[in-house]
Amino acid sequence: METDYSAALEVAVRHATEWLEGRRDRRIPPRAGVEELMRTFGGELSAQPVAARRVLDFLGRNAQPGLMDMQSGRFFGWVVGGTLPVALGADWLTSAWDQNTTLRSATPATAALEAVAAQWLLDLFGLPRDAHAGFVTGATMANFTGLAAARHHVLAERGWNLSEQGLAGAPPVRVLAGAERHDTVDLALRYLGLGRPTPVDADAQGRIRIDALSEALDEAGDRPIIVCLQAGNMHSGAFDSFAEAIAVAHARGAWVHVDGAFGLWAAASPRLRHLVRGVDAADSWATDAHKTLNVPYDCGVAIVSRRSAMQSAMGMNSSYLIDPARDDEPLDPLAAVPELSRRARGVPVWAALRALGRDGVAAQVDGLAGHARALARGIASLPGAEILNDVVFTQVSAAFEDDARTAAVTEALLAAGTTWMSGSRWHDRTVVRVSVSNWSTDDGDVAASLDAMRLALEATG
Repeated sequence: METDYSAALEVAVRHATEWLEGRRDRRIPPRAGVEELMRTFGGELSAQPVAARRVLDFLGRNAQPGLMDMQSGRFFGWVVGGTLPVALGADWLTSAWDQNTTLRSATPATAALEAVAAQWLLDLFGLPRDAHAGFVTGATMANFTGLAAARHHVLAERGWNLSEQGLAGAPPVRVLAGAERHDTVDLALRYLGLGRPTPVDADAQGRIRIDALSEALDEAGDRPIIVCLQAGNMHSGAFDSFAEAIAVAHARGAWVHVDGAFGLWAAASPRLRHLVRGVDAADSWATDAHKTLNVPYDCGVAIVSRRSAMQSAMGMNSSYLIDPARDDEPLDPLAAVPELSRRARGVPVWAALRALGRDGVAAQVDGLAGHARALARGIASLPGAEILNDVVFTQVSAAFEDDARTAAVTEALLAAGTTWMSGSRWHDRTVVRVSVSNWSTDDGDVAASLDAMRLALEATG
C-alpha cells in the first residue's frame, strides 16, 4: 500500500484549487445525476491496490459533474455558506492532525483552540462568559444538545434524575415553540422523546406572539416547560422579541432555548445586534458556523448556560478515559457534545475568527444583509414581483402574480443555472426564497442573479 502523503496531497490540492478557482464561471447545478455517477464510481471492487494519486485524480475529475456549486457567490439556496480560504486551510490541517478531540489532557492543542474559539463566540454574541459551548455537526445537533440540557434541567427541578430513572414515568415536559419554527427543532425533540411541540401563534413575519406565549404558558399548568425561540426565520429572517418572551417564560420557570442557526450572528454586528436584544438572558442557544461565518461543513455550535445541565445530558465517565476534567476545570470537549469520537471542528472557527477579527466578522455579516436588501430591491422592480417579508437580515421571500407563475419562474431560473434560489411555501403561497450566506457574494453576483431572474420571468411570460 502506498505510504507517500505528499504525492496524494499534491493531486488533491490540484483538483481542489481547480474547483475553487472555477466557481465564477460555472453553472450552479450539477451536470450529472446519481445513477450516472454510480456507474462511474461503481463496478466490482478491484482485487489489487490502486495508487493513491490515480484514485484521487479519478475522484477529482469525475466527481465535479455531480457537485452543486455551493461555493458560488450566486448560490442562494437554503442557508448554505461558502468557505473562507483560511477556514479551509485550517480544516485541512485538522484532517492531517486527525485528533479525536475528547479530553483536554489527551489533545491539548485542539482542545485549547476550540476553547478559545468558544470564548470568542460568546464575546461576539454577547452571551454569558461562563456559558459552555460544544462544536457539533450542525444546527440540528446544536438544537438537540441545547434541548437535551433543557430536558435534564427541567426534570431535575422536579426531583427526577433522568440519567438514573430514564424518561419513562417522568413528569411530562411541555415544549412551546413558535408556529413558524424551523423543522430541526421538531426533529431534535423527536430524538429526545419529547414529541411535537405545542405551536404558539406567530405574527405576519413569523415572530412568536408574546400574548399567545403567555396564554400557552398558562395552559401548560405546573408541568416542566421548555420554550423555543428563534433568531432568524427561514423565510423572513425575522427575530423573536427575546427580552419580552424570555421574561414571560422565566416568570413561569421555563427553560428558554434559542434556535439561531444563521441569525444569532446578527449579534456580531453593531448595526444589526438590535435584532437580538435580550437574547443573552436565554438558557441555551444553537447556531451554525458553516452558515454566516463560512467555515467548511460541518460545524454547528451548541451553547448552554449551565454546566451541570450540559454535562448531565452529554457527558460520560469510563475507566479508560485518562485525566478527565475536574469539576473546578472547564468541561472536557466530550461533555459538551453528543459524540465521543469526533474531529476538532472548532479549529476552522478559531482560524476564521482570528483572521477576520471583530470588525471583519461584523463587515461579513453586514455584507450578507446588504446583498439581501439589494436583491430584494432588484426583484421588487421586476413586473409582477412582490417581496413578502420585511428584509431585516439575510432572507428574502418573493412571489409573482400567482403560484403557477412563481413556480414557473423558479423552474426556469434553476434550469438556466446562473444562480440558485430555492422554491418554498410561505403564508400559503409559492415563493422564491433567497438566502444570502456566502462571504464571496459581491455586487456582480447580485447583478448577474437579478439578470437571470429577469430572463426567467420573460421566458415564462
